[in-house]
Amino acid sequence: MKFNKLNIIIFIGLLAIIGVLFMQLLTLSQAYAFEKKEFSEKIHFALQDVVAKIHKDNKTEVPVTSQIKKITDDYYIVNVDDVFEASVLEYYLKTEFQKVKLNIDYEYAIYDCSSDEMMYGKYVSSSDKKAPRCEKCFSKKEGLVYYFAIRFPQLKYNYITSLQQYWVYTGVLVLVLVIYVYSVLLLIRQKKYTELQTDFINNMTHEFKTPISSILIASNYAKNQEEITKNPKLSKYVQIIIEQSNKLNQHIEKILHIAKSDSHMLELEKTTFNILDVTALAKETILLKYDKEVSIEIQSDKTEYLIVADEFHFSNVVYNILDNAIKYNDSIPKIQITITETPKEVRLEFMDNGIGIETPELNAIFDKFYRISSAKRNEVGGFGLGLFYVKKICILHRWKINVKNNPDNGITVTISIPK
Repeated sequence: MKFNKLNIIIFIGLLAIIGVLFMQLLTLSQAYAFEKKEFSEKIHFALQDVVAKIHKDNKTEVPVTSQIKKITDDYYIVNVDDVFEASVLEYYLKTEFQKVKLNIDYEYAIYDCSSDEMMYGKYVSSSDKKAPRCEKCFSKKEGLVYYFAIRFPQLKYNYITSLQQYWVYTGVLVLVLVIYVYSVLLLIRQKKYTELQTDFINNMTHEFKTPISSILIASNYAKNQEEITKNPKLSKYVQIIIEQSNKLNQHIEKILHIAKSDSHMLELEKTTFNILDVTALAKETILLKYDKEVSIEIQSDKTEYLIVADEFHFSNVVYNILDNAIKYNDSIPKIQITITETPKEVRLEFMDNGIGIETPELNAIFDKFYRISSAKRNEVGGFGLGLFYVKKICILHRWKINVKNNPDNGITVTISIPK
């Protein structure tokens, strides 16, 4: 696996999320331990006060040693070491638990020395729900006479519910981790498909270029042969072969440019040049391509608009916009190029009188392989890469490009070049 920038970023991101998740789980564990300790202390102090009050009622002294023995987290044995009644014990348990704000279910049993058995007392619920009694959950403690046992059947559930916010945070982090991993897998898969697509396009176009070059060489040679020049039909057919081969060659070159830009191999060679000169040259080039009548007018307030950009790609951008304006036109193409300058930017507007574009499709014309849904599309050849290439070059230069329909007919393409 190659450690390129994408792989490093994915790896660091994964480590960061796992680290945050680990810290959250550690925090959750510490919070659980703290909550457990807090519950245990509340229970201990409440039971201690119950013992003290029973001794106070009996006017006896409270033993110095601790009378409360924790058997498990939810089971305690309390050695009162003095006589007491069940009703008094229940009352004191309720009041003392309320004092320490211990709102929890509990049940108790009292040792009966006459029968040598644990006599079940009562299940006290913190809610109105009827809870199951567990009389067999209490066992005798040897060596004690006046004592009672108390258990908290819902204690572990209370630990969990008291940490609701921590569980929510942990759940959100786990969800983020799952989404991140899923996104990374999609990204890697998409990257793989893109690389395969680029390799396929490169191989396909290079394989096409060899036979096309052979066709062009043979056609150009045949065109000048005496048998061909004397026969108007054959001469016309050879000329068609040459024109269509050149057109196919242009399409292949365009596909190669797009594949190159998609694989981030496209590098801009920025120089300072005059927009007006390059636009005028692109105008002359496009006029040579078409035999029909085409009107292209350039309007500007100045004779020089200097920018720093890639002159070759800028020329291609102007050429592609003009080419589309001429191709998608049912009448005599009339294109007006307006160049204006403000303190912040230089703006180029290409306004044509073509067939226009349906409003819902305006935002999609810069997508790769997209072609507008019109009858003209079937007449005009192409792959839907011209405007995608224009948008790509504008993005690389950090220019803004937008398109809108004119009030009458045609569209206006605007390129804003920050100074």
